[in-house]
Amino acid sequence: MLVADSESQTVLTATENGFGKRTAIAEYTRHGRGTQGMIGIQTTERNGKLVGAVLVGDEDEVMLISTGGVLIRTKVKQIREQGRSTQGVRLIDLDEGTKLSSIERVAEKEEEEENGQQQ
Repeated sequence: MLVADSESQTVLTATENGFGKRTAIAEYTRHGRGTQGMIGIQTTERNGKLVGAVLVGDEDEVMLISTGGVLIRTKVKQIREQGRSTQGVRLIDLDEGTKLSSIERVAEKEEEEENGQQQ
């Protein structure tokens, strides 16, 4: 579950074969308890299973982490915004036998200092 601060944020979803997309928060309608859920990204053999979803803004950066130990930091605004039921675009080129294992929003230093997490 993701909790958005504002409608200006987007949901960035990523799949194990390195595909992903941004979707406007307004495309996710509200549901009550006991509903069937909502498709956030179409999963096929081409793009694989869902790895993660994070709330991001246009100025944020994300870190893509593969099972082979490759880390890629990329700006969110470089990822195309698409509808909910699409397969997405390639976020990372993966070597044979490796998968995308995680996606995380990169916290800026100022944000960490505000939250008292500076070490």
